[in-house]
Amino acid sequence: MRGGPSVLGIVLAGGEGKRLMPLTADRAKPAVTFGGTYRLVDFVLSNLVNGDILRICVLTQYKSHSLDRHVTTTWRMSSLLGNYVTPVPAQQRLGPRWYLGSADAILQSLNLVHDERPDYIAVFGADHVYRMDPRHMLAQHIESGAGVTVAGIRVPRADASSFGIISPAADGTSVERFLEKPADPPGLPGDPDRVFASMGNYLFTTKVLVDALHRDAEDPRSVHDMGGSILPMLTERGVAQLYDFDGNHVPGESAREHGYWRDVGTLDSYYEAHMDLIADQPVFSLENRRWPIYTHPGQLPPARFCAGGIASESVVSPGCVIRGQVTRSVLSPGVTVGPGAVVQGSVLHDNVRVGRGAVVRGAVLDKNVDVPPGATIGVNPERDQELYTVSKGGVIALGKGQPVL
Repeated sequence: MRGGPSVLGIVLAGGEGKRLMPLTADRAKPAVTFGGTYRLVDFVLSNLVNGDILRICVLTQYKSHSLDRHVTTTWRMSSLLGNYVTPVPAQQRLGPRWYLGSADAILQSLNLVHDERPDYIAVFGADHVYRMDPRHMLAQHIESGAGVTVAGIRVPRADASSFGIISPAADGTSVERFLEKPADPPGLPGDPDRVFASMGNYLFTTKVLVDALHRDAEDPRSVHDMGGSILPMLTERGVAQLYDFDGNHVPGESAREHGYWRDVGTLDSYYEAHMDLIADQPVFSLENRRWPIYTHPGQLPPARFCAGGIASESVVSPGCVIRGQVTRSVLSPGVTVGPGAVVQGSVLHDNVRVGRGAVVRGAVLDKNVDVPPGATIGVNPERDQELYTVSKGGVIALGKGQPVL
C-alpha cells in the first residue's frame, strides 16, 4: 500500500494434500485445477493482490513443478513498481533438511523477510476457495497492536476436529486458547453448537513473528507448525487476536456469497465446492468483476456445441467441444464429449475425452483421462470401487491419464 505500512505476503504452498489423492499424485495441492480454468493457489493470490499486498513469496516443496510454472507464467507483476509474486522452493539454508513444518518453512526463508524489511507479514494458506479483502484484517491488526491476528470463521462444533480452533476471550477478540484439531472443544458463548475455525490466514507484526520462529526452532518438543506451534505460543503470551471473517465485505459480492469459504482438502469437499459454482444463483460466483480471481487459461478458441450437443447448469471452459449431453458439471479447457455421451454431476480437468455413448456420473477426472466409447463411470458402484478411488461420499476420482477399464 503506497504511503502506508509495508506488508510482505507469504503463501504456504508446500502441502502434499494426501486426502486429495489421486489429484495430488503428480502435483502439489495448491496446483490442483479448480473451477475449470483456475488453480487453487489463484484464489489466495487474487485476494492478496486485490487487497494491495503486491510483494508475495510462495513457499513450495512437494512436487512443485506445475505450481512453480503456473506462478511464474501467470503471476507477473510490475517490476517498475517493485512488485512481484515469486515461487520460493525449499533451499536448505539451515542445513541439509527439508521443511519440518509450516513454521520451519518460514524460518528457513527468513532471508526474504530480512531483504524486504516489511512492517507486517501476511501468512496465508494456498488451498482454500474464498474471497477476502485482507485490508480489513490488516486495519484491525494495526489498531489492536496485536502480535498476530488470525482469521476465524464459524463452523459447526461437530466439524472441529478438522481445524485449528480459536477460543475467544470475554472481550470477543483476544484469543484465550488456540487448539489444533481438538476432538471436543467448547462452543461459542451464546452459540454452543458452533466454534471459530482458523482459516489458515495470519497477520503478524514482523518482529513478533521472527522472534517466535527462533524460539520455536529451539524447542525440541515442537512440531514446528504455524497452527500447532506458533499460534499456541503467541496465545499464551497474550498477543493473539481474532479477526471474524463474517465482518469481511468484498466489493461486488452478493448477500448470498458473503462469508463463503471452503477448505477443499478432501475429494468430497472439492467436489461439493464445484457444485457450489453451477446454480443459477451460486453461493460462490466466479463472475465478480470488482474482485476478480485471476489466472491464465491459455490461448484457446471458444467452447463449441455441435451435432446436437447441449450443456445445462454447467461451467464450460474455452476449447471444449460438446457433441453429447452435459448437466451439472464443470469442464476445464480442451474437454471433448462425444455424440450420445452423457456427463452428469462431474468435474473434468484439461483435455479429458469422453467417447461416443460413454456415461460419466459423479466423478472427478484429472487431465488427459480418455473415457473410451461406450464405457461407464458412476453407473456400477461395485465395479467402480474395484477399479478407481471412491471417496466416503461416493465421488469417483481418476488420476492424471489414468486408464478407464
